[in-house]
Amino acid sequence: MNSQELAGSLRVWRDRVSPAEAGLTAGPRRRVPGLRRQEVAELAGLSVEYLARLEQGRAGQPSGSVLMSLARVLRLSDQERAHLFRLADQAEPLPGQIKRHITPSVQRILDRLTDTPVTVVDASWQCVLSNAMGYALTGDTTMLPLREQNLAWTTFMNTPTRYVRTDAEERLLRLEVVADLREAWVRYPQDTLLRGLIAELQEVSPDFAELWEQRVPPQPAPVSRTFLHPDIGPITLDCDILTVRDSDLRLLVYTAAPGSEAAGQVELLATVGLQQFG
Repeated sequence: MNSQELAGSLRVWRDRVSPAEAGLTAGPRRRVPGLRRQEVAELAGLSVEYLARLEQGRAGQPSGSVLMSLARVLRLSDQERAHLFRLADQAEPLPGQIKRHITPSVQRILDRLTDTPVTVVDASWQCVLSNAMGYALTGDTTMLPLREQNLAWTTFMNTPTRYVRTDAEERLLRLEVVADLREAWVRYPQDTLLRGLIAELQEVSPDFAELWEQRVPPQPAPVSRTFLHPDIGPITLDCDILTVRDSDLRLLVYTAAPGSEAAGQVELLATVGLQQFG
């Protein structure tokens, strides 16, 4: 591990990201050209003390998940992310593994869709990131264990969520999940997180194990989803799934027709549901 080169690179990358790019207000007394250390730490889910040690070359080897978070917050390109992993002496994401990196262009999409709930998932149904409206709609899951942030896991483990559906919709969702995971399993045989997820689901969920053996064909995605918000009540929105070119990310974008009841609920969500994120 090249601690000093890693430290210098992190400082340079931090200095080049403006507060506006990170969705922050610069303020009149800002004395740094880019982001403050505390801001990067908060956005990446790290302690300020740990990030300080990294930037001073005094920390131990950071994990892959820490590197991925830093690459997202610092808006690194694929080449820069690969360089970051090499500096930390960590294995780079290889062919046969799911590409989970939030590219700068995807981050800009999330930054600009301030009035639309958006959640980003990867090919294993792992929630990678949401914008503020997305968290306001579905609930903030960022503090949950990594496994409980996976939509396939919460579906088959009957984990309480705001996403509500009928028994028929539940069955179709399970078929969709299994079909997607099998397709991902074929495409990414070396992805350890995906393999671990499938193995655990086969062990703890008889329904998943049965559907997995049936080799369920690809299923159509639902055109709408209903969420039960604790303050607003049920909100039914159109759900479009957009794929990111040269990536394994999907954007779940929730919208409502102008003038509809749901559109009014989304406006209310922007005021009531975002208060905890202020």
